[in-house]
Amino acid sequence: METQSLVDLAPLARLALLGIVVAAGPLAWIWLRHRGASPARRLHALTLLTAFLTFDLIVFGAFTRLTDSGLGCPDWPGCYGKASPIGARAEIHAAQTEMPTGPVTHGKAWIEMVHRYLATGVGVLITVMAIVAWTERRRGTPGLPSPWWPTATLAWVSVQGAFGAWTVTLKLYPAIVTAHLLGGLALLALLVIQAQRFAPKPLALSPVQHAALWVLAGLSVLQIALGGWVSTNYAVLACTDFPTCQGRWWPEMDFANAFVLRRELGAAADGSYLPFAALTAIHYTHRLFAYLVLAAMLVVAAMLRRAHRSGAWALVALAAWQLLSGLTNIVLEWPIVAALAHSAGAALLVGLLTLLLTRAALARSTVPAGAIAARAWSQG
Repeated sequence: METQSLVDLAPLARLALLGIVVAAGPLAWIWLRHRGASPARRLHALTLLTAFLTFDLIVFGAFTRLTDSGLGCPDWPGCYGKASPIGARAEIHAAQTEMPTGPVTHGKAWIEMVHRYLATGVGVLITVMAIVAWTERRRGTPGLPSPWWPTATLAWVSVQGAFGAWTVTLKLYPAIVTAHLLGGLALLALLVIQAQRFAPKPLALSPVQHAALWVLAGLSVLQIALGGWVSTNYAVLACTDFPTCQGRWWPEMDFANAFVLRRELGAAADGSYLPFAALTAIHYTHRLFAYLVLAAMLVVAAMLRRAHRSGAWALVALAAWQLLSGLTNIVLEWPIVAALAHSAGAALLVGLLTLLLTRAALARSTVPAGAIAARAWSQG
């Protein structure tokens, strides 16, 4: 019986070509819309568009995970050694016939490959950003941030590609899948930072406000990691009631196995099946920590109400959005629309906090500390 290699680099060139095709549309749109603009403005527009497409990629990645399509093509970077599921029709049909309810179907294969095409397209756009940034730097074009930003972003998207490959080859290893999610959010944050540096809008904050914003960012990243751990371990339905879990305020939980990073999907630390009490611990920890993060979002929003009114209201709106979408996942037993909304809300929160922290950093780098404190004090 023939075995399928998990890593087959033969279709890599064809996949790269498809990524160029995907990126050609956004690049053409930028060129047509900003024909007469300066190089800095065109690069700024490309950075914003790439950030938007990265957000879309994160949400589609969540869709791939939620539809159990991560192994729709069980090798990488192609699909059974082909550049698309069209060429792998026979192999997919054979796998689906052998396991009708298994991870490989024609629909799942297309979802997985579309995710890879989109990721490759984003990688091409970031490559163009880096090339253009260095080219314009050598020409002495004014108004550009350091080209090392897109260079670092290109390096990071390459790391993301490696995590994507490991997600498949390690058969949805929970720690790798969660790291892949966090890496996508880090990529989004890098692009938001660059977009802000093209059009600086400094945000004067007091030291207390600035520290509170950083604390919220840290809590949010930890909460998103806990949420990713819930999703990648399929622990959402471990508690289907609210505010209690399994009818109790403190259900039976197995923390010893819940947060072991070096284990396969569905397996405990000793290799046995992961007990349901561990899934309960994963779910309930995320829920309890959500109360702290929601409270922190409201407190920081109140602190920013005068310094950045729109940012404060955005925090309140995202807090409500995440609470409602999270509750919907529990009460309605994980409908995909609510799950995607919850993932999108997490990405938007990362983008918003990155925007606010970048503007605060810009203010600190351009305005003396005493002036920042005085301005923050006058804003209340």
